[in-house]
Amino acid sequence: MSASESTLADLREVSARIDRLVELCQRLSEENRSLRQSQEQLATERAVLLSKNEQARIRVEAMIARLKSLEQNA
Repeated sequence: MSASESTLADLREVSARIDRLVELCQRLSEENRSLRQSQEQLATERAVLLSKNEQARIRVEAMIARLKSLEQNA
């Protein structure tokens, strides 16, 4: 194998590696985008659940207060 053939083979190998790196970067970028979207969705769901939990806590405390009031009036 001559020097130019060796250099050409090296360039092909480097080119193939670069192509694989580009594919990997694209794949990781898409995965990152998807994970960020999922994280955003989960944060929204968490906020909704926390709000519902707080509303339920307020209703339960109001019921307890009414029951105590009825108990004192009885």
